[in-house]
Amino acid sequence: MNKSRGRSRSQPSVRTARELALELLLRVEQEGSYSNLLLHRLLEKHPLDRQETGLATEIAYGTIQRLNTIDYFLNRFVAKGVAKLEPWVRALFRLSFYQLYYLDRVPDHAVVNEAVRIAKERGHQGISGLVNAVLRNVIRQRAELVVPSSLPAAERIALEHSHPEWLVRRWVERYGEETAAEMCRANNIPPRTSVRVNRLKFDRAALLDKLAELGITAERSAVSEDGVVFAEGSGNAALTEGYRQGWYTIQDESSMLVARLVAPEPGMAVLDCCAAPGGKTTHLAERMEDRGELYASDIHPHKRKLIEEQAQRLGFECIRTMVSDARELSAKFEANRFDRILLDAPCSGLGVIRRKPDMKWTKKEADITDICSVQDEILQRIHGLLKPGGVLVYSTCTTEPEENERRIREFLQEHPDFALDDISPYLPADVLAAAGCEPGSGMLQILPHHTHSDGFFMARLKRLK
Repeated sequence: MNKSRGRSRSQPSVRTARELALELLLRVEQEGSYSNLLLHRLLEKHPLDRQETGLATEIAYGTIQRLNTIDYFLNRFVAKGVAKLEPWVRALFRLSFYQLYYLDRVPDHAVVNEAVRIAKERGHQGISGLVNAVLRNVIRQRAELVVPSSLPAAERIALEHSHPEWLVRRWVERYGEETAAEMCRANNIPPRTSVRVNRLKFDRAALLDKLAELGITAERSAVSEDGVVFAEGSGNAALTEGYRQGWYTIQDESSMLVARLVAPEPGMAVLDCCAAPGGKTTHLAERMEDRGELYASDIHPHKRKLIEEQAQRLGFECIRTMVSDARELSAKFEANRFDRILLDAPCSGLGVIRRKPDMKWTKKEADITDICSVQDEILQRIHGLLKPGGVLVYSTCTTEPEENERRIREFLQEHPDFALDDISPYLPADVLAAAGCEPGSGMLQILPHHTHSDGFFMARLKRLK
């Protein structure tokens, strides 16, 4: 048995979709790898045909997405509980249960036979027998596997929609049971591929025509007038000729609203404090018609190159990249230097769970408190760089009021020379209405179910003359 364990860790056999999904689940659990990045690397190392690639992606992401619900039900069938199993056996049970319980189009016998085969190759006869027995019991009792309606609301929603209970409890307290359930449900819907047209090359209608010439079916975004949404199955948007020629940038629809809220004009001096990987930076440059000064700063040296690559691909020359902690920018520029400042602040990222399902299992409630102090510190350090009459936009990709509205309210209490500025002239009325944004508001909180895009917060602050 020791030999089989050693073989599974050092030289795993990866020939099929399920073997690749197993390897991914193991490394996510044991090494803390990011599932999206790891999947790309594994597919490069172990190429599969298109159908198998799709199945591997579905199984891997789906299993991670539904992890606590899968374990909740599996514990009924595994005598000592899932946690006591060897990691590879646990991962094999999880991905097999996901297919049996959540995927209608995969035949039961295919799931069981493949799991038993993998168990024989990686383990021994006893393991394969256990796998066979457990999975056949799951099939027999599948109709009875239902989350009890009698459970307390947070626990029930957490299991029905596969989210950590601490997070659901927060959402129930802040938004109510119905909205909390809607948020969780939306997080389990696969994200659409959306791109932002480079308007310095052509308009959105022209981009749709160009994509059609490449055989790509797409439609206008209902969230952003700069956005285009690819049809399911259109392939990797970063591997097209249009991407290489700078026709568009891959960006979530909610994220596309931020630069429009900043509303920079040609010739302005603009600062993007936490700019990587450059999606919002290049949108600002486009809005400036590539005229003026746009400083794009990020704390990570290796991410500077990402911004520069995006700028070069899209053909923008006004972007000046730099490496700096945002809290130190006030020492690098004179006061009152900028007409516009964008602070896309470090945050918990809880608005993008649907894109990064492993995030919900690795984040802790204490992370939110820790990041709030960083957000406050950056705001305190950079606000003096804004000219009187200038605009500072604060944005995050999270759903938590502590990181969003509360940060802005506290900042405004301490800085009477700043005030909220009405966002309605800059953002689509349909989006504001969907998010329940009050008329004249200076802040917008998009939750995942509002527009079927990322959860996002943004506030527009004006420095008073």
